[in-house]
Amino acid sequence: MNTRLQVEHTVTEMVTGIDLVQQQIFVAAGEKLKFRQKDIQLRGHAIECRQNAEDPYNFVPSPGKITKFHMPGGPGVRIDTHAYAGYTVPPHYDSMIGKLITYGDTREQAIARMRIALSEMMIDGISTNIALHADLMADAAFHLGGTSIHYLEQKLGIYNK
Repeated sequence: MNTRLQVEHTVTEMVTGIDLVQQQIFVAAGEKLKFRQKDIQLRGHAIECRQNAEDPYNFVPSPGKITKFHMPGGPGVRIDTHAYAGYTVPPHYDSMIGKLITYGDTREQAIARMRIALSEMMIDGISTNIALHADLMADAAFHLGGTSIHYLEQKLGIYNK
């Protein structure tokens, strides 16, 4: 059984209202889960955008010092990050510097909140993929849903090159 959390666990937490990290700690301490799978109800929609220290369109890593760092907030907005103004993104590890998660009662509300949150986010001193996420949130095909795992490759024109 895979017992590690996936980076997308925040989306599950938002739509279930269950803190998965807390539940793992309880189970590791010998406690039994206080609910069953059939008790879990999904509510609303959540979207996660990972902020990476990289060029937004060719994905070349962008290590270096973050000079300005401002994260959005408000209803339905969650930030998971270890970064801050003055933090140096190292060149030898994963380029992820944070996750922005938005929640809404509807998919449209979650997308609208993400668009606003991305417009308020500021990470200066390095390149990030925030602009790419903003482009994706404005894309008509994304709004319609039904995109495949090849969506980004096709959108960026890198499919089958």
